[in-house]
Amino acid sequence: MFNYGIGGNERKTDNASEGIADIPQNRTLFVSKLTNDPPMRPQMVYDLKSTEEVFAYYQPSAELEFQTAEGNFINETFQFRSLGDFGKKGLINQSSFLQDLDAEATEYQQIVRQLKVNRILRAALEKPEAREALVGVLQTLIDELEAAG
Repeated sequence: MFNYGIGGNERKTDNASEGIADIPQNRTLFVSKLTNDPPMRPQMVYDLKSTEEVFAYYQPSAELEFQTAEGNFINETFQFRSLGDFGKKGLINQSSFLQDLDAEATEYQQIVRQLKVNRILRAALEKPEAREALVGVLQTLIDELEAAG
């Protein structure tokens, strides 16, 4: 026997983890353009009953152009296979450029956290002579790492 909840559509209550409901049989799904390519002609597609089937059938993709801090342009193609691909993590996972930016942002956030909690570092940065000494040590470390690798 099925265990259904009360609502507009019959839906099993034991499958609550699914975020998007399947399209009911008596409904029509209209899909908008998700690619850069114009359609040849409109077409009617039947028997697509879930969002996964829609993504598998249409295989949406988009070509995007990013500009680096130096002014160079990077072209990347994004493939959309699920609704998760439209989110922040889905986009970052598909792009090496966005992965680099995300790693850089994470590093900056860690530096800000250190500046908030590390009193010794904060005091060293407030004094000009201590700040110059710290910059000198960091530059020496950078030079050693570049020479080694």
